[in-house]
Order: sequence, then C-alpha cells, then structure tokens
Amino acid sequence: MELDNWDEVRTAYHVARLGTVSGAAEALGVHHATVIRHVDALENRLGVRLFQRHARGYTPTEAGEELLQVAQVTADQFSQLAGRLRGHGTAMTGDLAVTTVDSLTPLLLPVLAAFQADHPDLSVRLLADPRLYRLEYGEAHVAVRAGAQPDEPDNIVQKLHVQHSALYASRAYEQAHGPLGDDLSAHRFVGPAEENHRAPFYRWLRANVPADRITFRVSDMRGAVEAVEAGAGIGFVPVWQARAMPDLVEMRPAQSDWDVALWLVTHVDLHRTAKVQALTARLKEAAREWP
Repeated sequence: MELDNWDEVRTAYHVARLGTVSGAAEALGVHHATVIRHVDALENRLGVRLFQRHARGYTPTEAGEELLQVAQVTADQFSQLAGRLRGHGTAMTGDLAVTTVDSLTPLLLPVLAAFQADHPDLSVRLLADPRLYRLEYGEAHVAVRAGAQPDEPDNIVQKLHVQHSALYASRAYEQAHGPLGDDLSAHRFVGPAEENHRAPFYRWLRANVPADRITFRVSDMRGAVEAVEAGAGIGFVPVWQARAMPDLVEMRPAQSDWDVALWLVTHVDLHRTAKVQALTARLKEAAREWP
C-alpha cells in the first residue's frame, strides 16, 4: 500500500515525536480530532497498529518506531532544503539576466561589468533584444525599458532615468551643409525605417521635416546613431552617448518633448532577492550621474 497521504504521515510523525494527541495538534495547528482521524486512517490503510493508546498518551509500536525514523530523516531533509532555498534569496551567486534594448547597452555595460567584478560568483547575462522578455516566466531578472511606463501585472516598475536627446550631425556634414536654421528642408535627416515610430523625437521629426528630406532610414536607434556619425545626415542621438563621440556637432539642443523615460522593471517574486536588490540599487546610483 502506498503512503500517498502525506498529511496523515506527518500527523503520525508528530504524535510519535511528542507522545500525545494534544501536543501533535498544537504543533500542527489543527484540532485534536483531526489528529486522531489522521492516525486512525493511516493505520487502517497500512493494516498495522502504529501506536499503543494509554492514559498518558500514545506510544509507538515497533512499526510506529520505523515510521518515526523514516519521517525524521524526511523532516530533516525538508529542513535542509528550506535552508538552501532561503539561501538562494540571499546569495550573490548564480545567473543574473538583464534585458534591455540594443541602444542602451553602452549605457548599462560599464555598470554591469563593475557589478560583476564586485560579485565574481555571479554570471551576468545582458540580453539586448527588441523582444519583450517575460519576467513572470523567469526569462530575465531585471529589465531596463524605454518609453511608456510598463504595466504588466505583478511587475514592480521604478523610473530609472529620463533620457535627453538632441539633434547632431558629423563635423564633416556640418562643414559641408552649414548650421541648422529654421528651414529644415535645406538639410538631410536620419530617421526610422518604421515611418510611424512611436519615439517622441521621431514623432517631432515626422511632424516638422518633409518626408523627402528624411533621406536615410534605419531600423534601430543604434544604427541611427552610427548613420549620423558616418555623415548620412542630421539625426537624434542621446546626450549621454553624444558626449563620448567627439566628431559629432550639436545642431539643436535637447527639448523636453524629445525626452524618453527609462524604467527599471523587476518581478514581484524576485524583487527582494539579494542580487536583484543589489543590482537595482547600483543602477539607480549610476543613473544619478547620467546626463
């Protein structure tokens, strides 16, 4: 006969360990009648007496002693397992996956590299992909997202930074075509391959620059920045990135309606683990110094 009702086995274990129905009931947080019912049902299922009943309580029979020994080992193993599982929440070890869009990797990489150096037992993975990784399925521990505030259920969302962008051109382009005045049609622009791109600066570009003057289009922000650097035209570059590109010339300063919010996203089940808490704190600290 299989022992397929672990509630009954656990009850019998506590009775054998404590010697009384009332003691087992208190330890388990149940009524004493439940303890008696579990023990009787287990004995009937096994076809053997596990306890001798007497006025002072319950004394295990030889079969009951065997049950106590096996159940004690099982209880110890569960206790050790619980300790190990709790340790996962406090350990700075194992895998730590961070997801973001490709254009933000130059901003995040120095922070992640320094964090991993401080915690050498961690294996950090940076997933730079336009695909939206599902934190609730454990595809990543932390996400840094750009744009509208994420609203997936069970995610904890914190504003990390407001990214400012300005219009830039390469020094060679500026020397060949002059500064950017009011007549935008006198210049060439770099824009998105997707004409209805939702980024606020691209909405401004679509509303203010004739379509035929957007003469170079790319599918992602990283490519757009590289196209501007290569002299393909005037385009939007995040201010933090342009400061590290000495060949770029600012053609029009950042405007508030070109700003993009960056969001720090974690799942509620992992938010309080030590490695996620430590990384999110490090990212927020670094973001205070970003342009």
